[in-house]
Amino acid sequence: MSRTVLVSGASIAGPALAYWLRRHGMTPTVVERAPEPRPGGQTVDLRGAGRTVIERMGLEPAARDRVTHEEGLRFVDARGRVRASFAADALGGDGFVTELELLRGELADLLYQHTRHDAEYVFGDEITALTDTGEGVDVRFRNGSSRNFDLVVLADGLRSRTRDLVFADIARTRSFGLCTAYFTIPRSTSDGRWARWYNAPGRRVVLLRPDNQGTTRATLSFLTPRPGLERLNRPAQQEFLCRHYSGAGWETPRVLDEMVRAPDFYFESVGQMRLERWSRGRIAVVGDAAYCASPLSGMGTSLALVGAYVLAGELGRQHDHDDAFHAYETLMRPYVEQAQKVSWLAPRLAAPKTRAGIRLLTAAARVATRPGAGRIAARFTNPPSDAIDLPAYPPAGQGGARGACGGSSTPG
Repeated sequence: MSRTVLVSGASIAGPALAYWLRRHGMTPTVVERAPEPRPGGQTVDLRGAGRTVIERMGLEPAARDRVTHEEGLRFVDARGRVRASFAADALGGDGFVTELELLRGELADLLYQHTRHDAEYVFGDEITALTDTGEGVDVRFRNGSSRNFDLVVLADGLRSRTRDLVFADIARTRSFGLCTAYFTIPRSTSDGRWARWYNAPGRRVVLLRPDNQGTTRATLSFLTPRPGLERLNRPAQQEFLCRHYSGAGWETPRVLDEMVRAPDFYFESVGQMRLERWSRGRIAVVGDAAYCASPLSGMGTSLALVGAYVLAGELGRQHDHDDAFHAYETLMRPYVEQAQKVSWLAPRLAAPKTRAGIRLLTAAARVATRPGAGRIAARFTNPPSDAIDLPAYPPAGQGGARGACGGSSTPG
């Protein structure tokens, strides 16, 4: 009898983990608080080892069918003039924009469609209590039901409530003092196939990115000493943004007007998750719930995909879940630590306080576009997405442990 594994979260890490668990002979169940797969979302990229995992799943052609066709990134001034441009193939093709850019919801849906026939999905519910009995994990759900699983993996977000049921005493969040609002707005004639980055004085940024659905993805990012904005309700957050971005210039008034009508408005305080360990007994964490590196790292998608691949692979290879969890952490920890090496200065350099600072930023960006400076710039802009040697895990029945419930294994 194969291990039964409950996975909490159906964004990217959760469905990816379900795929690899099934491939290694286990029985995954995925529970998701949202009533259905979440569509849309902002743009993510497939690069480095994360892209390798997608290739090993056989999903790269399907991912290419869903790309946003973004041609690159342009820094613009208040009059819309381009001050610096980075095409998708700039900086070795692994810089600000890559050839495989797609919406987070599109990637999540791709993974869900690829796994929904081989894994049980439970939408509109969430875990409210976890009890590790030593022989399994008793799980209570919000709908009042209870079930037992051999293992539980928490694959939620940075501020996962389910993670805090088990790991609250060892979880530490690193804050950058940066807040970001994401939402979708109607496409304008000024929106082409290039992402446009605009800096306003006061450490305020407006980013507009094209998608593949005929709309534009807007991001408002700003540095602030004021804590707790992420805990305000949506009207209060939007009221704050309208005040904070008043007089910012460029296309900001259009963005603010459309923001109040956006169906997918989301606001967050950007941070990193630091956990002393990623498992306790029969319960483990993966993805943002375990080691969110923040959007500043450019590594969130890679960490989610690679973490799911390694965790499932070790559970399939190891006789004992403790050994598997230890091996997973041993292999992933250096990769995560590289991704989390984001300087406190990074958002401050990207969002200067003064007009003089903005001019200096755009001047530096123009220098980075020159052929001779590209390699040097790439050292600072390209994330360490390839900084791990991915093991080759044979699927169940082709050698290695199959991870039986009782802890024994049968050679393939």
